Amino acid sequence: MNQHPTKPNAATAWWAGTIQDFTQVTDEQLIGQLSTRLVRAHRTNEAEQLKAWSWQLHHLRPVLQEFPSQWRILFEYPLLRLGRRLDAVLLTERAIFVIEFKAQGHGFDQAARLQAEDYAFDLRDFHAASRDKIIIPVVIAGAGTASRTQSEFLWHGVSCVYESRPEQFGELVLSIYSRLADHTIDIDQWEHAPYRPVPTIIDAARAIYEKHGVDDIRSARADAINLSETTAELLNAVEEARRDKKYIILFVTGIPGAGKTLCGLDVAFSPQVEGTFLTGTLPMVYVLKAALAQDKAKRSEMSERYARHQSKAKIESVVGFLRDTLARDKAPAEHVIVFDEAQRAWDAEYGARKFDHTQSEAAIMLDLMRRHDDYAVIVALVGNGQEINTGEAGLAEWGRALLARPEWHIRAAPKTLSTNVAKQLLFGKEQPKTLQISEALHLSTPIRNIRSASAASWIDATLSGDRASARRIASDDLPIFVTRSLTDLRKSLKLRARGQRRVGLVCSSGAKRLVADGIWPRFAHQEEATVANWFLCRWPDVRASDALEIPATEFACQGLELDHVGLCWGGDLLWTGRWNIRSFRGTKWLNVKSNESRAYTINKYRVLLTRARADTIIWIPRGDENDVTRCPKAFNQTEEFLLECGAHRLPPEPNTVPEAADALLL
Repeated sequence: MNQHPTKPNAATAWWAGTIQDFTQVTDEQLIGQLSTRLVRAHRTNEAEQLKAWSWQLHHLRPVLQEFPSQWRILFEYPLLRLGRRLDAVLLTERAIFVIEFKAQGHGFDQAARLQAEDYAFDLRDFHAASRDKIIIPVVIAGAGTASRTQSEFLWHGVSCVYESRPEQFGELVLSIYSRLADHTIDIDQWEHAPYRPVPTIIDAARAIYEKHGVDDIRSARADAINLSETTAELLNAVEEARRDKKYIILFVTGIPGAGKTLCGLDVAFSPQVEGTFLTGTLPMVYVLKAALAQDKAKRSEMSERYARHQSKAKIESVVGFLRDTLARDKAPAEHVIVFDEAQRAWDAEYGARKFDHTQSEAAIMLDLMRRHDDYAVIVALVGNGQEINTGEAGLAEWGRALLARPEWHIRAAPKTLSTNVAKQLLFGKEQPKTLQISEALHLSTPIRNIRSASAASWIDATLSGDRASARRIASDDLPIFVTRSLTDLRKSLKLRARGQRRVGLVCSSGAKRLVADGIWPRFAHQEEATVANWFLCRWPDVRASDALEIPATEFACQGLELDHVGLCWGGDLLWTGRWNIRSFRGTKWLNVKSNESRAYTINKYRVLLTRARADTIIWIPRGDENDVTRCPKAFNQTEEFLLECGAHRLPPEPNTVPEAADALLL
């Protein structure tokens, strides 16, 4: 049988062979091999799975025998990002057919279509041999009629979903194949091409929480090897602290989207650590707790309310943790805490005002964890350029608190000591003897954006006003687009919302005059249900981000992400030869003069520009000559500057969305 050896960074199907190989193996032999992998995977419902395979093979065998013998069929192909497997993949020289089976008694439904479409996009985005290829998702059902219009819309490499009864599948495939041009696909080597998935924060949290871990995902990302090295360094520090009875704090830095939160979740949820993930970003707490509870409830007979209670111990708000722990004299239940966005810890003045406590948040956290008699570990995740609130003390406050507490052993990334921003410099000339610098604690490879590694550095250069550097960084695959039409923005996002891909609008909380264009910049980011519904529900639920009605502000989306983002640019940050930073008061804009306040506005847009996993479409209002608060000239200059920096104009989209499209594949 034509089986290829496994290669690094490749996901391997449970069974793979040419059509000729398939004709030479019996159903019993093939199911036996699949069953062996099923047992190794510790999957449940084995009887149901065996029945489903028998049904698939019974119907596929006569159909596949009519296909060219060199075509290749793969069963149970793993998608590591989703923790799932493709039922089957049919490889031809012209297209990749992604097959989702719904066995006897099951008909065609929207859930199956979305699943098949999402699997197709997973291959397009993360599988090296599937990029720039034609991918055809197909749902094969044992009941019902494939009555949906079989439109042949092809958008960004993936057709809309086809439906087929088993006996119609062969005719469908050959009909599509005959109308395709020769797109060269190496059938024999396709399975062993690099597969480098990027999980969403929610996907990763679900996988880690269920003790599945993300080892497969990390090992697949050979381009981001220090993701594994950083996690290992953190876990080794926990073991060292436990063994040697030490108090250790580690400062992890990284560019936006490099995986800091992924590392933090992996450590906090690790079985050998049993720590807690703390964040000052309430929306992240709301979304992750709701996602874990929903997932837990689906996997068990547990109610969602009880599942939410269970997840509470793993993800907490910093404020909730402090209020609970300060009220008691005992040490916290956790020996290990992961402090997300540690540079945003508040200063003593803010603490006195909000908590009636005279110390800074950094000092309080160090003292609370020091209550443990044996050991304690704090993992401080640092996202420079993410400060968006007043009262945030920066890394300098952690440094001052640590200098006064010499019992703490400090491990820090080099970036914490090399910044020019005094507030974000961990230590100046005076450095404690317990300080150790570790390169492994800096994450330098962006993995959030699935199409371009240049986005983060381009955003930094652009927000710095460095047009020349931004232009040098920009490339054809820079995933930043500009449009002046809100209608075109929504249309493009609707087209991108295929499968399980999530889209949404975002805007700055200071962009108050967007209301004149129907955009309300006051997202209720402190309302748990509102935030969870926006990030987790799907259209046609009008509360979902996909509805494209309510934009999330920087306070709601910091630390979280969408696949495709529509950024509604406001009048609080406009280019007029330099970045003009303003605040709207009463009936007019006022120029912001405070350096700290100016930095907050720049950071707001940095947060908003780095929320997308795939691409960001920036909508710049046209303004109104008759409205002094919406000057068209400044908006025009902002558009020109972004385009000169290398952003692309949003190209025209088809006139119809995929489900109603009537375009040809060619």
